[in-house]
Amino acid sequence: MSVRHGFYAAWHGAEYEASPDGDCVRLYTSQPVDGFRQAAPDRWVQVVPRSEVGHFRYVLTHCTWRGEPFVVLGEHEGWLRVEYSGGEAPVAEGLGLELFDRGVYQAWASRHEVEDVREESV
Repeated sequence: MSVRHGFYAAWHGAEYEASPDGDCVRLYTSQPVDGFRQAAPDRWVQVVPRSEVGHFRYVLTHCTWRGEPFVVLGEHEGWLRVEYSGGEAPVAEGLGLELFDRGVYQAWASRHEVEDVREESV
């Protein structure tokens, strides 16, 4: 299972992590690709006109954990960073989630405890 959360764009037959930049799109990769410049260790970037991008979309990964709905924000060594999306503070507090920000509850969940993982593109 690959967890994706953020913008993605198709360019020259490949899909890249992306971010909007006015009339352009910044494309990112973790390995060297012709035309990309190294921005940080294991991070290369290429800025292209929006008109050259095949699709540009925001991808969310949803799941169910402990019977409740969550969005998966990231992953690390068999753990998923999840954010409660049910909108009920008493439920989030009952699950023992961390209050990350006002009304925002998160936790680390074992990948093996998470069910119904699915992507949504908007």
